[in-house]
Order: sequence, then structure tokens, then C-alpha cells
Amino acid sequence: MPDASLSGKVAWITGGGSGIGLAGAIELSRAGAHVVISGRSKETLAAAEKQLKAAGKGEAIAMDVADQAEVAKAAAAILKRHGRIDILVNSAGINLPKRNFRNVSVDGWDQIVAINLSGMFYCCHAVLPAMRERKEGLVINVSSWAGRYASTLTGPGYNATKHAVVALTESLNMEEGANGIRATSILPGEVATPILEKRPVPPPAHERARMLQAEDLGRTILFIATLPARACVNEIVISPTWNRFYVGGLESPKS
Repeated sequence: MPDASLSGKVAWITGGGSGIGLAGAIELSRAGAHVVISGRSKETLAAAEKQLKAAGKGEAIAMDVADQAEVAKAAAAILKRHGRIDILVNSAGINLPKRNFRNVSVDGWDQIVAINLSGMFYCCHAVLPAMRERKEGLVINVSSWAGRYASTLTGPGYNATKHAVVALTESLNMEEGANGIRATSILPGEVATPILEKRPVPPPAHERARMLQAEDLGRTILFIATLPARACVNEIVISPTWNRFYVGGLESPKS
């Protein structure tokens, strides 16, 4: 049975075509929410939309979070169609194989910042007016273990933007809590999602099997979303029990 606390709710999830975003979308849909997923790839979104509709209620909108006009248009379309956006999950994020100071390009840096940080701001900015009007709303921002612990593995662009996500989230709570809006940063350790293919040395299958799985983060998103509106989870740090940052099993980045 759907969780009554999400019945009638509308959730918008960026980066919803795969990985953490799709897992969160499926969990929220199963719990009774109408979920709108967005992403850049129409093909990926089409496949994800089928999974979403099999779980419950949902739809897909192709959109690039780095394009402020596209973000504003998507938010306006959701509000026009459904009259509300109760939950925003910012899960869109990238990293690049050439990510360290010795090999990252200026264009590469700009791309990481545009999607991981500016895109997140654009989405928050687009939903806040309607949330303020209704005096209620939840924003869940997917940061990273790198948002707390910088690493050469993840590189300066990813480290910097994921730290910034935590600051942006807390700024939301400081400024918008009085308006009934709450925000959470999720800082996951290694998760077996497609972004691993962008690493200089993608981890092998047996290592990915020990990592967090996308569905673990989906359940984390559901937990946050089903808490009462009076409860704000400011931050969640979640990691694999076999944490390679602790056990020394991480590969060294290569050029």
C-alpha cells in the first residue's frame, strides 16, 4: 500500500534517468507520490519513465540543469500541470575522467560547476516561490563523501562543488525554515552507479558489489521524504560498510 504521507504529493527529481535519481524516483512513486524525472538524455529518460510508471505514477521531462531557461520552463510546466512541487531532489551530477589539476581543462571545470552547483541552484530557485506560498516544501540535495572529505580520486572540481552543495543546503535551512521549507544534504560514499565509468580507472565488478547500491540511496531519500514536515534532516553521511577510503583499497588516479 502507498504511504499515505506521500499521497497527493508531487516530486521533481533531476538526474532521474539512472542511478540515485531513478532509485529515489521509484521509491517515492511506490509511496504514492507523482514523480517527475528529468535529465539530458531522451533515450535514457524513456527507459526510466517505463520503470517509474511500473512502480506508480510518474512522467519524464528532458532538460539540462545547466541551462537556467530550461530549468525555469520545466518547473513552470510541472506547476501548471500539477499545481505544486512538494519535493525537489537534486540528483544530477557529473565528473570527468580528466579531473585533476594536472589534466583538467577549463572547459571541464566549467562543465562540472555548471551541472553540480549552478544547476542545483537553478532548480532550487525555480521551486522556492511556490513552496514559500504554500509554506511547505522539501529539498534533497545529493552531495558526496567528497563533500566532506576531499580526495585526489574525485578531483578539485567535484570536491569543490560537492562541498558547496552542503553550504547551499544549509543556507536554504537558515533562510527558508521560517517559511516551512526544509533541506537535506545526502553525502554518500561510493555508490555503484554509471558515474563510476567516468573515473580514470573504473572499479571492477567485485568492488562495485561491496559499494552502496542505488536502491540504498533510494530508501534514504524515501526516509527523509516521509518524515513529518516538522522534522528537518540537515545532513546524512552514508557509506559502504567496506569503505575503501578506510581500508586503503582505492586506486590511484592516472593521467
